[in-house]
Amino acid sequence: MSELSVTAERVVGAPADHTYRCIADFRSHHPKFLPPAFSDLHVEQGGVGAGTVYTFKLTAGGRTRGYHMRVDEPEPGRVLAESDTESSLVTRWTLTPEGERCRVRIETRWQGSGGVGGIFERLFAPRVLHGIYVDELERLDRYVQSTPR
Repeated sequence: MSELSVTAERVVGAPADHTYRCIADFRSHHPKFLPPAFSDLHVEQGGVGAGTVYTFKLTAGGRTRGYHMRVDEPEPGRVLAESDTESSLVTRWTLTPEGERCRVRIETRWQGSGGVGGIFERLFAPRVLHGIYVDELERLDRYVQSTPR
């Protein structure tokens, strides 16, 4: 097994504090900028920031997998981490202020599978997930610009 990593980033047209609030709010905002690859997001506990627990499904490469996530805020207002409670997968959102805009970076890391399945995972999963993240960041940019601060 080897660690796999996928990263995408983009400058969005809204300040970091507003953008972070939208990302951290899994009840009112976060579901509204998710690409179609994500489905069935259900908040089990909390809903905004650290302590939020939620589930969702991700369809990628013709396969659908469920995730059970817990949210932490290693640096509140700047870094938000989503950890799958049933695997090694961790996604970190990092925001860097740039005046009235900000740079948003999504990075996901996980331990890849072994065997033949692991070969296909290493070849295809990062590329497919990167495309989903590029779409998500474009949707986030449009969303934060159209949402009142």
